[in-house]
Amino acid sequence: MNKTLLSLILLFLAVSVYGQKKSVYLFSYFKNNGQDGLHLAYSEDGYNWKALKGDSSFLRPTVSKDKLMRDPCIIRGKDGLFHMVWTVSWNDRGIGYATSKDLINWSEQRFIPVMAHEPTARNTWAPEITYDKKSKEYMIYWATTIPGKFPETQIAADAAYNHRMYYVTTKDFKTFSDTKLLYDPGFNSIDATIFKDGKRWVMILKDETREPAQKNLKIAFADKLTGPYSKASAPITGKYWAEGPTVLKMGNEWLVYFDKYTEHKYGAIKSSDLENWAEVSDEISLPKGIRHGSIFEVSQKEFKKLQEQIN
Repeated sequence: MNKTLLSLILLFLAVSVYGQKKSVYLFSYFKNNGQDGLHLAYSEDGYNWKALKGDSSFLRPTVSKDKLMRDPCIIRGKDGLFHMVWTVSWNDRGIGYATSKDLINWSEQRFIPVMAHEPTARNTWAPEITYDKKSKEYMIYWATTIPGKFPETQIAADAAYNHRMYYVTTKDFKTFSDTKLLYDPGFNSIDATIFKDGKRWVMILKDETREPAQKNLKIAFADKLTGPYSKASAPITGKYWAEGPTVLKMGNEWLVYFDKYTEHKYGAIKSSDLENWAEVSDEISLPKGIRHGSIFEVSQKEFKKLQEQIN
């Protein structure tokens, strides 16, 4: 076999494998106050998103007295299931949790009382899940205000909320570690999302400081998922208020989506080194009314099956 023919065969095989493995990106999100539950959108290029199921709910919330499903975060677990956590209320001391094999049929929703040990805790906002292959554990983390803690950043503005990031770990979502402080960056902070970059862990979170106003996204790094995390960077977003980051890696570039909530639209920035960021908000399109959520991937086969079930 000559070298030219061999090269063509290898190229054909590579293209075929790529075509089989190419993923579809899904965006889990909520609308309005989260009262109607989980919404999903899809994209094949990471920039242009279309709502699924006519932008109607895939799962309606049933837990907590408020029965909300805000900030839905979905990851695929080591067990192949989709695991989701969400904010159940503006002022409850726990989060919602459910699993699914296909994003259509969901387990019974559970309330996980992650801050029940803190009787004065005001909230548990925007929980997320990150899996650590080394420890074989999931970390669930969220923002909470505990009155009297961190008095150096306590002010009356923004209803006197003064958040820090807390976490628990679990191997099976049945038993959980004690709740611990994950990150105190020295400012009021919410909406952390954490992902792996080589050997380091990367956290992007919102600086919620109101006076003088920050309301931007910053980045920090750690050698371990549970920290300690480095000092937060200078803002990586522009002269607008941003929150609810979610991260998508395409090739060598990181794309960070976020809610420009005062402008009632989404924005995005990209980077190849997590240090230098370019604004790409004008290059994206998303469903109208989309709010804080998460991006994850499914195979073409899974996406086709999902479409078949909802059409």
